[in-house]
Amino acid sequence: MNKRIFIINANIVNEGETFFGDVLIEDGIIFEIFRRKHESPFYQENKDIKIIDAKNNYLFPGLIDDQVHFREPGLTYKADIATESRAAVAGGITSFMEMPNTVPNAVNHQLLEEKYKLASQKSLANYSFYLGATNDNLDEILKADPKKICGLKVFMGASTGNMLVDDKNALEKIFSKSKLLIATHSEDEKIIQENFKKYRNKFFENVPIEMHPKIRSEEACFKSSSYAVGLAKKYSSRLHILHLSTAKELDLFDSSIPLKDKKITAEVCVHHLWFNENDYKKYGNRIKWNPAIKTTLDQKALFKGVLDNKLDVIATDHAPHTLNEKNNTYFKAPSGGPLVQHSLSAMLDFYNKGMISLEKIVDKMCHSPAICFKVKKRGFIHKGYFADLTIVNLNSPWKVKESNILSKCKWSPFEGHVFNSIVTHTFVNGNLVYENGSFDENKMGERLLFD
Repeated sequence: MNKRIFIINANIVNEGETFFGDVLIEDGIIFEIFRRKHESPFYQENKDIKIIDAKNNYLFPGLIDDQVHFREPGLTYKADIATESRAAVAGGITSFMEMPNTVPNAVNHQLLEEKYKLASQKSLANYSFYLGATNDNLDEILKADPKKICGLKVFMGASTGNMLVDDKNALEKIFSKSKLLIATHSEDEKIIQENFKKYRNKFFENVPIEMHPKIRSEEACFKSSSYAVGLAKKYSSRLHILHLSTAKELDLFDSSIPLKDKKITAEVCVHHLWFNENDYKKYGNRIKWNPAIKTTLDQKALFKGVLDNKLDVIATDHAPHTLNEKNNTYFKAPSGGPLVQHSLSAMLDFYNKGMISLEKIVDKMCHSPAICFKVKKRGFIHKGYFADLTIVNLNSPWKVKESNILSKCKWSPFEGHVFNSIVTHTFVNGNLVYENGSFDENKMGERLLFD
């Protein structure tokens, strides 16, 4: 491994501006950033320094994905930390935060530390793992060190796994006492169960997938999200609501407060920006997610929420299942799909359509997750920060097909789509772990720490 790497001739996107220049990396840290008006002269590579010519491509901070399901331990026939972290770095994601509904559920510190040990041996990207809340594990929650764990995951609506927290007394205690950021999956379980019954009575086992957003409805989302916001305001808790899916929920959030001062923040996922209910006919269960993809009005409002800063973070909720599982009847097909490899390319397609700026994409996928979670020295191209970086070619069309899908499940809702932009290089802690389709697995990622 070269101790010094010099990235030259890059359009550097950072903190609301794009400028031409170079970045020098030394011992895994950004040592210096140079601004210039013209291309660098030719640099002679030697044993002490490796030159990476960005060739006028774009240099972003490495993406931080605050919501993934990498399925290890217990569900590794779908995905595992090694395969999904490879897919992540190929998509420009250098750090991920993974959910606790693995098998067994990571609801105590012994199980949580076992996941950290696995990641230290297998993950090409940096990593953190949420502790899972239950109705009766407050003692474990209170033992958590906020400097070493990204947050506490509370399922206020059951999703994949069996971790529903539906005891109001338990929720009051969690919101009043947790030192960790509280990240919620917010859907009202009672409303969903009533809708399940209604549509099962109407269609029996053959419920059309088009009914999914009516079953996991706007009402279910808003009732649960507003309840979570109410608890957070009552106890001055640090709340982050995951994967917003409706226009109505946006009214719960305030865009006038600087992100660093917000106590209540919100995330949207790429699939809720890309797809709408008209796509169920084409994609079927491949775009079955919880919360459900909803109307075109919701889709447009969510995109506006990103631009207006009501929504703070763009993530993936990467959650692979096998195609055999997905090719099932409505009640048997699980929710979730793979996204980490393609999330940045998808957002860059929006950029190419003039819908969003590069600076806003970097803000929502790099800077804001770092600010929201107080990630230590990552998410920005700053001198003294870890050299988590990605180089992107904005004009290199490529088609998503089974042969280039890196997730273990080997399918994608983007299969057949031609993206205009591609990640060419990804650096994790200054290590060039991905370069034009090839991986260097000599050094694994590191555990994220938090201020």
